[in-house]
Amino acid sequence: MADHPGQLHLPITLIREPTLADYRPGPNAEALAAVEALASGAGEPYVFVFGGASTGKTHLLHGACHAAIQRGRTAQYIPLCEAGLMPSIFDDLESRDLLAIDDTQAIAGNAEWEVGLFDLFNRARAQGCALLIAGSTAPDALGLGLADLCSRLQWGPRYCLLPLSDSDCEQLLTDIAAELGMRLGQETARYIMNNYARDPGSLVALIERIDQASLREQRQPSIPLVRRIMRGES
Repeated sequence: MADHPGQLHLPITLIREPTLADYRPGPNAEALAAVEALASGAGEPYVFVFGGASTGKTHLLHGACHAAIQRGRTAQYIPLCEAGLMPSIFDDLESRDLLAIDDTQAIAGNAEWEVGLFDLFNRARAQGCALLIAGSTAPDALGLGLADLCSRLQWGPRYCLLPLSDSDCEQLLTDIAAELGMRLGQETARYIMNNYARDPGSLVALIERIDQASLREQRQPSIPLVRRIMRGES
C-alpha cells in the first residue's frame, strides 16, 4: 500500500482505510463528533474510546488518521496487538500531529510496554500531539500494572462504544448495497439479518462478496444467491 502524504512509515500495513464519513454512528454519535474534532485539531487533545468487538473502535482510529492527513497533518495508527512489535516503536512518535493507539489491553501487565506508553503519553502531551487511544474496556478496568499510566489514560473524555441496533445494521446493508450499485430488497436484507452475524464488519464483508457474485452472474441479489454466498458456495 502506498503511503499517504503525511503518513510516516512504520512496519505496519493497513488492510483497509475506513473514513469517518462512512462510520455509521448509531448510538455513538457523541464519540464520533469528539473524534472528528480531535482529528481536525480543534477538539480535545486526548480521547479514549472503548467497547466490545465490532463496535467500531479501529474504524474510528483509522478514520481519524485519514481525516488528519487530509488536512495536511501527520498521523500514525499503532495497533498494539500486532505481532512482532517492540516497545521501541514508541520512540519519537510525539513528532506526529496525531497518534491513534489501538488495543491497549494487549500490553496490560507488561511492564516494559506500559512504561513505554506512559513515557510516550507524557511526551505527546508536552509536544502538542493529539492522542486517540482505544481499548476493550475503560482504562481503570484494563488491568494495567502501572498506576501512573492508568491515571494518565483517565485524563480526557472517555466514550463507551455500543453495538449498532438491528435497524441500524439493516440500514447499513441497504446503504452499502446502493453504493455498490445493487438493489437489496427488504426481504433479502431481512433474510441476511435473521441468518448472519449482526456486526458491521461481517455485514460489509458479506455485501462485498454478494456484489462480486452479482456482477459475475449479471443479476441483482436474491435470497437464493445470498443463501449460497453465506454457505460459502460459488
